[in-house]
This record gives sequence, C-alpha cells and structure tokens, in this order.
Amino acid sequence: MRTPIEAAARLRGAFVGSASGAVSIAAHALAGGTVSPSRSALALLLAACTLTGAVVASMRTRHGVVEVMAMLAIGQTAGHLAVSMSAGHHHSTHIGGAMLMAHLIAIPVGGLLIHSAERAITGAASSAVRVVDVLGAGPLAPRTPALAVPFGATPTPKRLLFSSGIGTRGPPAPR
Repeated sequence: MRTPIEAAARLRGAFVGSASGAVSIAAHALAGGTVSPSRSALALLLAACTLTGAVVASMRTRHGVVEVMAMLAIGQTAGHLAVSMSAGHHHSTHIGGAMLMAHLIAIPVGGLLIHSAERAITGAASSAVRVVDVLGAGPLAPRTPALAVPFGATPTPKRLLFSSGIGTRGPPAPR
C-alpha cells in the first residue's frame, strides 16, 4: 500500500512531465513556431517529458514551490530542445522573446498549481486515513488463514486414506 507522500510524488512527476510537454508545444505555437511537430519531434518530446516526470516522481520527499519551479524549468528546457532540434528551425529575436516570455510565465504559474495540488492530495489522503481510523475500521491488517495448524502438531491421517487403493496410479505396465 502506498503512503500519501508516495502517491503525491507520482502525481507530481506526472504533472511536471505533462506540463513540460504542453508548455513546450504551446510556447512554440504562441511564438509562431511549429504547431504540429513531426513524428520524430513528437517522439523526442514524449521521451524527454517522460524522463523528466520519472525523475521527479522518484524524488519521494516533499518539495517547496521553488523546487517544483526548478523541475518545471528543466522539463520545459528539455521539451523545448526536443521540439526545436527535431523541427530544425531557428528563432528570430521577436519569436524567441515571445517564446521565452511564455516559458517564464508558465514556470511560476505551473509550479504554484502543482505544489498546491500536491499539498491538497496529501492532506485529503491523510484526512481519509484518519476518518477510517476514527470510524473504527482501523488499519487493514493482513488476513490470517482460517485453518491454522500450530507448529509441531501434525495431525495423524485417517485409516481410510491409507486403505483407499494399492499400487501406483496410472495405466498398467506394458508386458
């Protein structure tokens, strides 16, 4: 069973990875770049965002807003490079400025949203655990088998089991 912090870490990784990819494509579209990247650019973007999300999800400790923004910045940089390298286009000064501004606005906004969602999920899961404890259900314990035989006490087999047949099971031996 996962703890609320582990579940929140997985969701944080998924949010950072997907937000990095979405902002990379949206920033290119906003700045007049490629709106629909090629298949190779899309595959490279998906790989970069998946790797970013997996690295972020592997960090099980809680992070502040600044750390989440740093993770988003790294993810958006990887996504931007994936789209830019595969598309093979260069940015003019005006387009590069608009794209940079879109990235710089998306980092703190996304960081605040992801951090708030992580705290809300952790708080809700912890509250649910407390409610279950208060209602008397208690923590789920592993089930014990219904028929437990004490160690060292072996039951003696019944006579019927020994006298049920003679010989081995199977077809008769060839002659």
